[in-house]
Amino acid sequence: MEETRRPTLIASVQRALRLMEAVASHPSGAPAKQLARETDLPLATTYHLLRTLAHEGYATRLSDGVWVLGHRVQTLHGRTRMQQLLTAVRPSLAGLRDELGAAAYFGLHVDGEIRLVDVADGPRAPRVDLWVGFEDAAHATAIGKCVLAQLDDGQRRDYLSRHPLVDLTPHTVTEPRRLLRGLSGPAGLSLDREEYALGTSCAAVAVADGNGMIGALAVSCRPRRLPRIESSAHRLRATAAKIQRTLTLTP
Repeated sequence: MEETRRPTLIASVQRALRLMEAVASHPSGAPAKQLARETDLPLATTYHLLRTLAHEGYATRLSDGVWVLGHRVQTLHGRTRMQQLLTAVRPSLAGLRDELGAAAYFGLHVDGEIRLVDVADGPRAPRVDLWVGFEDAAHATAIGKCVLAQLDDGQRRDYLSRHPLVDLTPHTVTEPRRLLRGLSGPAGLSLDREEYALGTSCAAVAVADGNGMIGALAVSCRPRRLPRIESSAHRLRATAAKIQRTLTLTP
């Protein structure tokens, strides 16, 4: 009985989605009458749906009477791209977490900021408590240092001019020259030695797709485990390469 029961569908939602597809199929827009014919909807219903979509920002009526998609569709598209990114990255993060027994992180340089995109953690691999906003503390994190190391001089100067090197722990590097000298260490790793939070260290490697994307893959651990993580740098680099290939193939 349960397997054969048909799902409950909302007809008005189906009609609105068909109408949006019809609008999207006309790059230069289309009048309501044409959209009604193409979707096999009554003209009155088409007008009601278009007005509702316009009110919510998903459709716009231009001065010559044709309808085009609204500004909120682009917002949805941008969020969908991020969801596709997470879908592509998360399995690799989870695999690295399970392999090293440490929380795994992925960050990107987006619109001039260094953002934390995703985290794979668990009961045996807890994440760092982000007690300070990541965008304001990238200088104290392995991911932030790794991204900064990949930027050109102009981009680094711009970033540091907008983000003061605030002191978060006794280990935080707040002198610009010293920070720049230590962005990348042995084996290509960028390290956070209790600079963001006491009791936590991190190691990060670069992730770049060759098309302008600048990112970093990192894991966090207790300070006493950092040497072991450093000796596993090849595993971080292998996962970074896997993520890089995945993102290159993601449309």
